[in-house]
Amino acid sequence: MKIYKNPNLNQKHCNGIIAIGNFDGIHLGHQKVINEAKRKARKKSLPFGVMTFEPMPVMFFNKKIKNHRINSLDQKKNMLKKFKLDFLIIIKFNKRFSIQSAEEFIKKIIFKKTKCKYLYVSKNFKFGFKRQGDIRSLQKFEKKYKFKNIITKPFKKNNKIISSTFIRKKIRSGKIEEANKLLNRDWNIIGKVIKGDRRGRKIGFPTCNLKLEDYVTPKLGVYSVKVKSKNFNKKGIANVGYRPTFNGQNLLLETNIFGINKNLYNKVININFKKFIRPEKRFKNLKYLKKQIKLDIKQAKK
Repeated sequence: MKIYKNPNLNQKHCNGIIAIGNFDGIHLGHQKVINEAKRKARKKSLPFGVMTFEPMPVMFFNKKIKNHRINSLDQKKNMLKKFKLDFLIIIKFNKRFSIQSAEEFIKKIIFKKTKCKYLYVSKNFKFGFKRQGDIRSLQKFEKKYKFKNIITKPFKKNNKIISSTFIRKKIRSGKIEEANKLLNRDWNIIGKVIKGDRRGRKIGFPTCNLKLEDYVTPKLGVYSVKVKSKNFNKKGIANVGYRPTFNGQNLLLETNIFGINKNLYNKVININFKKFIRPEKRFKNLKYLKKQIKLDIKQAKK
């Protein structure tokens, strides 16, 4: 998979099929769009790729939005590789790009840069200055700019349209198992282990600490997880929260990995969320906290 930081494609990737979207989470709905485009490309023997945007437009326009992403850009790249794309275009979403009109985007990028023959989008796709462009805009300019626009029907489960917004709500409410089904994988956070206060080690439950960065904040509390790195694949429990028993001020993801009792500072680990166990709470003292952690571990191991 060739990755482009701009839409200036090599000749071998021009005149192909492109699926466009934010694709945050690469959930079942996104997979439907990408797979339909891929089937068309294979049938027509055309190059096939995906176009996405970085940063996500909603986060560009609203700097106050921090914890929003279902996956990081690196995760998105790795997941898209599994679809065996020919190429991936990552458009830098900046002020200059944001003020392009809908027609300018079609003319300058879709027509002149990629020479796209088939464009796959979801029904709610919006683009151009102030989101003025939509599927009707694409249909309006099809003949002028020599491409065919194909709108994929939304993916539904239990009569509900699957979207990134819907999945974020599931994660924020602690419904991780439901979110995982809609993602068709475990929701996971990847990050570098940072130094904490080492309180977990002192009470017999050492933890690896990660910052949530821009990831959507799950419901505060304890989860059963699976932790992966280059050297191991282990079960564990994770706490997302502020550590009220210790009057913590900063949001942190703390993970106790079963069978690992060594320093992992600065190591990159992948925490896969399996099930919500209980909400975060304040304990009277360390005795009660340790007792609860033992119960949490017992439940997580089941």
